[in-house]
Amino acid sequence: MAENKGAILVTGANGGIGAAAVRALAERGRTVFAAVRDAASASAIAGIKGVRVVELDVTDPDGVALAAKRVAHDVGAAGLRAVVNNAGVIVQGPLELVPPQELRRQFEVNTFGPAYVTQALLPLLRAGAGRIVNVSAPTAWVPVPFLGPIGASKAALESLSDALRGELAAWRIPVVLVEPGATTTPIFAKAEAAARSALDDADPGRVALYRQQLAAVEKASANQRSHPPEKVAATIVRAVEARRPRRWYAATGDVRLLRLVSHLPAGLRDRLVARTFGL
Repeated sequence: MAENKGAILVTGANGGIGAAAVRALAERGRTVFAAVRDAASASAIAGIKGVRVVELDVTDPDGVALAAKRVAHDVGAAGLRAVVNNAGVIVQGPLELVPPQELRRQFEVNTFGPAYVTQALLPLLRAGAGRIVNVSAPTAWVPVPFLGPIGASKAALESLSDALRGELAAWRIPVVLVEPGATTTPIFAKAEAAARSALDDADPGRVALYRQQLAAVEKASANQRSHPPEKVAATIVRAVEARRPRRWYAATGDVRLLRLVSHLPAGLRDRLVARTFGL
């Protein structure tokens, strides 16, 4: 059990893993600040006891700072028990054909967003003897063709997390990484739709170069086993409530297997990934 029942802020709380985490934490008697870009999109968590919806666009540092002031007003000297940086997007497709604005959006949400939120809320975490929980992805350390943008953004997040852990050691503020693996959430459908839109706008001749590989990856991905977001939410709860949290939590067994794959010699690892995705 946790040492206290301090409040928690969760970003990307409007659906998927974020909404599941908000519900799970609220069920534990926590006060949860559910951060969403638009309060109108928070129907999945509306009306839950102990949940307070906060409008917060993680890509807007000024907006993040304003939201932090509102949370500080509510929690007072008690501060925060944890900040869960969950908000994220997936940008996929051949890097040659990823629009610059999509590549920028990938890093703005997945990498810069957690940095802005952490900067703004660290005073509250110090006050509440809290911790930072960053939701990452196995593609941070197992590069997958056509998932380069998401993998790179999460690799950057993990590097920032490791450095931040050392910076905050003086205040004993843990920095924890949670790896979800394949999860049944709308984020994958949104990513697929965005990727198809980008391909529709790209040079047909260049798109044709990748048709065979993209079809193989799509077929392999369709056969991939996904886990419910509640499974990841349970892992987030463990990371929040552990008296001495680990640096890294795998939400599912397949993530642990991928961790082993990441330690293989690079050539062998690349061949294994290529075979898995029909490349």
